[in-house]
Amino acid sequence: MSENIRVRFAPSPTGDLHIGGVRTALFNWLYAKKTGGTFVLRIEDTDEARSTEESTGIIINAMKWLKLDWAEGPGNEPEKYAPYYQMKRKELGIYQKYIDILIEKGFAYKCYCTPEEVEQMRQRATLAKLPPKYDGTCANLTKEQQAQKEAEGRTAVIRFKMPKEGKVEFNDIVRGHVTFENALLDDFVLMKANGVPTYNFACVVDDYLMDITHVVRGDDHISNTPRQLHIFKALGWKEPIFAHLSMILGSDGARLSKRHGHTSVLEYRREGYLQDALINYLSLLGWSTAESQQLFEHDELIQKFSLERCTSSPATFDTAKLLWMNGEYIRKKSIDEIYDLFTDWIKFTNNEELIKNWDKEVLKKAISLEHEKIKLLKDIPSLVEFFFKEHVEFDQEAVNKVFLSDKNKDSAKLVLTESIDRLAKESSFAADALEQYARNFAAEKAIKAGQVFHPIRVAISGRTQGPSLFHMMEVFGRDEVIKRIKECVDKYFK
Repeated sequence: MSENIRVRFAPSPTGDLHIGGVRTALFNWLYAKKTGGTFVLRIEDTDEARSTEESTGIIINAMKWLKLDWAEGPGNEPEKYAPYYQMKRKELGIYQKYIDILIEKGFAYKCYCTPEEVEQMRQRATLAKLPPKYDGTCANLTKEQQAQKEAEGRTAVIRFKMPKEGKVEFNDIVRGHVTFENALLDDFVLMKANGVPTYNFACVVDDYLMDITHVVRGDDHISNTPRQLHIFKALGWKEPIFAHLSMILGSDGARLSKRHGHTSVLEYRREGYLQDALINYLSLLGWSTAESQQLFEHDELIQKFSLERCTSSPATFDTAKLLWMNGEYIRKKSIDEIYDLFTDWIKFTNNEELIKNWDKEVLKKAISLEHEKIKLLKDIPSLVEFFFKEHVEFDQEAVNKVFLSDKNKDSAKLVLTESIDRLAKESSFAADALEQYARNFAAEKAIKAGQVFHPIRVAISGRTQGPSLFHMMEVFGRDEVIKRIKECVDKYFK
């Protein structure tokens, strides 16, 4: 086996790429980058009933969006290790070759028991307070007995012949020394009756043939490890080093699932999270620096990552922290970067129609005004869309408070009607000049500054909340501001 570090992410294409899978992919990717190793993407599509090409496409697109680039895998398959899809490898007879070797050496056997018979064995074992496992009925059948079973029309799976005594041990980078008693392990299935290998068998064969040196995966796989180690030993192969990552919990302490919110990475993309913010956050689920650093530059994360600092304690997925982190990343971006990210998000969510008539430069200026408020890319339309409406859409609560209340209606009418002519004559329409105009107006009429600011804000935006009023007016420009104030006066003060 090569001395160069080789790690793999091996998803099953039975649905979207979920947060737990992304974290596993990320830690493998970081470890490969940190050590100068090779990151392999392998598609484990042996679940015939649930694996689909669509899911494979979703996984690959999600990995590309996350920028978890693979050195080998779909789209780049070196002849030495190809193919990188298990069903293609099955068609080449790769797995059958090693099944034959295991049977010949006495480490595997044909089992003709039906699923119903196996279930009855397990039930009997449970009643006897024994481990609920296959009882080895077919382990020692003669050639004649096997022929008889086949004459009865029975098909056979291939099972591994587990030792009845002893134990299997390994050192896990994350969990330390781990031991399993062989007596608790069953004669598990290596290959189904239709010739499709099971997960435990196929991944051992592929990890060996692909020279995988380190298997980094979730701790839900730790019960598979002793079975896989037995296969490695039976075939005389050197086993890889294992690192089992801690489980991810929801806020209620239960394993992360859809009831805690989004679990698919593409749902987070759809919500408007940034790739680099999501990567930063996921890196902290089960790993930390000695200083408990929270925010990382791209290269810094690679430099500081280590499997040895991964913890075996469960990690809690904190949506509020992820949202905070996303806001921090957005604030670090330039306006041009946010614009590009936003337009990419618009395309991804098929919302091109929403911004079809939005002026690019006005949009950038509007984003600049609301930069500090943006936490998600999906926030942007609601924050800036009023800039692009042909007619102001008034919030009724704002109208009632600023235009129609007994306290404000007279001053609001005065401010708006006089501002139509006054703003047309202002020599400068820059934000600072506009603020001076409004303060001078208030002083002249002996009213509060807010009695000038608020009516103009609602008149041109339709709302009481928004970006800096005078910068907003500057972005709109003189003609648009006057047009909107006129329409407001006609609507509410005629």
